[in-house]
Amino acid sequence: MSADDELAAHRAAIDRLDDAILAALGERARHAQAIGHLKAGSGAPPWRPEREAQVIARLTAANPGPLSAEHVAGIFRQVMAACMALEQKLRVAYLGPAGTFSHAAVARHFGDFVEGVPEATIDEVVRAAEAGRVDYAVVPVENSTEGAVGRTLDLMCTTELAVCGEVKLRIQQNLMARARSLAAVTKVYSHAQSLAQCVQWLARHLPGAARVAVGSNAEAARLAAAEDGAAAIAGELAASLYGLSILAPHIEDEPNNTTRFWVLGRQQVPPSGRDRTSLVMSAPNRPGAVHHLLEPFARHGVSMTRLESRPARTGLWEYLFFVDLAGHQRDARVAQALAELAQRAPFLKLLGSYPAA
Repeated sequence: MSADDELAAHRAAIDRLDDAILAALGERARHAQAIGHLKAGSGAPPWRPEREAQVIARLTAANPGPLSAEHVAGIFRQVMAACMALEQKLRVAYLGPAGTFSHAAVARHFGDFVEGVPEATIDEVVRAAEAGRVDYAVVPVENSTEGAVGRTLDLMCTTELAVCGEVKLRIQQNLMARARSLAAVTKVYSHAQSLAQCVQWLARHLPGAARVAVGSNAEAARLAAAEDGAAAIAGELAASLYGLSILAPHIEDEPNNTTRFWVLGRQQVPPSGRDRTSLVMSAPNRPGAVHHLLEPFARHGVSMTRLESRPARTGLWEYLFFVDLAGHQRDARVAQALAELAQRAPFLKLLGSYPAA
């Protein structure tokens, strides 16, 4: 068989597979529509994070390759989002404007078939969900390089919303501009955190360029698109939205820089089989108080994956402690530890149990 004949045979096979995939997608969508009608009648929420997590886990475990697990997960998130949109298109608030990493986190978690609603501040993102103007809110909670996002943690102490999902987004910083070469760049716009995350690269490659901190990376891209000699540090989504060329990709100094986001909503999420529970508590101001609070977790074999302290608003040198646990609050060991903690902590608020990213 000649190379042309072999190529034609492969293309014919792909065409047959595409037809089969299309038919299977249609059948899946019809089942999803039927489930949507049943949910509407029962008042159940349209998005089930635990069910989505179980589907992704099952399919990635069964993946025979050569597609990566990440690719399989991304494809099926889009399929599930498209099927859900047949019944209800979700509205999701995020820290805008369009093109921010928060925007990218929405797309990563919910797919492209939701309506993203940009808000100017984290406070407004949370208020949009509290007021019912959106179905969910996506907020940054911590960065592996820069640490916790304090405003998000402060708001979680008072909001009625619960954490019902999480997203971990690898932060890949890119230098982008209208210019075609680094030599033409005299000014670099970006968010202060992004400038800090790329300080070594900038010192090596653009030592003479002015660095200007702005409110968001998307705003930096918008400014760079309108100004000769200006560049921006932002994600690929911003380059696409604002028509910029990426002059240098992945310029972050820390290659594993990752930001974690919480998905906030009004539902309590059932166990998925691989969950995380988040809470906030206070400790009395006496020696050994924090150890006394954490002891039930050790005794019941509950792994604590994160502990973060924040100044409390109640008095000078008083602190709140934000804790992440491995497991769901309905799991027996977690439930037992939390019951004991409730007897010991002056203040305790469960922020939510949700599928671990």
